[in-house]
Amino acid sequence: MPSTANLLRTTTFRLAVLYLGLFTISVMVILGLIYWFTAAYIDRQTNQTILAEVSGLTEQYNRGGLRALRDVVADRSDEPGSGSLYLLTAPDLTPVAGNIIGWPTDAPTPQGWIGFEIAGTSTPDGRPQPARALSLTLPGNYQLLVGRNMRDRQVFQQRIIAALAWSLVLTLGLGGLGGVLISRSMMQRVEAINRTTTKIMGGSLQERVRLHNTGDEFDQLARNLNAMLDQIEQLMTGMRQVGESIAHDLRTPLTRLRSRLELALIEEHDKEGYRATLQETIAEADQLLATFTALLSIAQAESGTLREAFEPVRLGELAETLGDLYGAVAEESGLHLEIDRYADPIVSGNRQLLSQALANLLDNAVKYTPEGGRITLSVRNGANGGGPALSVADNGPGIPPEHREEVLRRFVRLEQSRSSPGNGLGLSLVNAVARLHGASLTLDDNDPGLRIEMVFPHDRDVA
Repeated sequence: MPSTANLLRTTTFRLAVLYLGLFTISVMVILGLIYWFTAAYIDRQTNQTILAEVSGLTEQYNRGGLRALRDVVADRSDEPGSGSLYLLTAPDLTPVAGNIIGWPTDAPTPQGWIGFEIAGTSTPDGRPQPARALSLTLPGNYQLLVGRNMRDRQVFQQRIIAALAWSLVLTLGLGGLGGVLISRSMMQRVEAINRTTTKIMGGSLQERVRLHNTGDEFDQLARNLNAMLDQIEQLMTGMRQVGESIAHDLRTPLTRLRSRLELALIEEHDKEGYRATLQETIAEADQLLATFTALLSIAQAESGTLREAFEPVRLGELAETLGDLYGAVAEESGLHLEIDRYADPIVSGNRQLLSQALANLLDNAVKYTPEGGRITLSVRNGANGGGPALSVADNGPGIPPEHREEVLRRFVRLEQSRSSPGNGLGLSLVNAVARLHGASLTLDDNDPGLRIEMVFPHDRDVA
């Protein structure tokens, strides 16, 4: 379980706090706008009501004079719960009629509007009730004040402020709780990955990140990590196998080489005898160098560093060149090499490695095809709905289906190949070159014989 200190330092929690802050600001802005628009609407309605009453009272005054105005003000002042405020005063501001005990002390605006607190009244919390009124001077310096009790507006304002406060508290509380829960869930997934990688770094290469089958980004990350770990484990296993294979397969030729040199020193030979011994020794050394060269080529292909030096390569031209070279070799072995060049597609690749891979395929075909057999080198464009394809087919003994994956590994040689010269690295190099170029390598029956095809991906960037 992640600690609280670690939880608060997580990126997930920081993002949650950021979104919480943005959401809180949004809530405050929305409620503030609601308050502002509603308060403005109430003020407009109040002003319109006051103006309408002033207009009506002015009309009454124009019709009946001061007496009629006084009677109307007195009648309206007696209406309970109306919220309307009236005050008619003499020139010395002595009240004549109305429901306000005295003229407000607050100074009016140039338009005559006055905001004041109603004397002798109070709200349930003990504060004076607010009011808004319009003052009017009548002939004879009589003063008329018509207004409205703004208690409802004050209550509305208090409720909005309370709503803002509670919204802020609830938003912060729920947002903080959600941020903690989300961060805790994320941290548990991340720590599970960290625990697994720690075990792997400790040497347990068989460990894998557990999937939750939710299809989310963590599952995708876990799948990618597991795929990477599978590949690393395969590479580590391959390295161990390579080390064991090198120790096993090179010990015999090195022992034979040393024995031959010892015998040359012990036994007396003439000039031709020493020459023959040296030639055999050079041939043995060449075989060892070829093995190390093949291993180096495989390592270069698998590292992917050569991908940066890719260039356009014409497969048809490459097939013609290698076909001409091995045509004479096949003819000496009593074989017929045929080149089926249906196209000359261009792929992005390393010409030297592609040449070496194709040479290995042709060399194997020549080596294992019986006398009188046929070898076919084909170049196609978009074979079987795929990209450009390069294939070598023969009518030799072939490779059993159950061993076709096995022969792509280093130093693997089947029993029928033990008597033939070689180091078991030819198809390994071909497989490494195919993977470097993103091509698929397939081994199929040729009825009889073997057909090996390398299908390259479509590359629209190659001109």
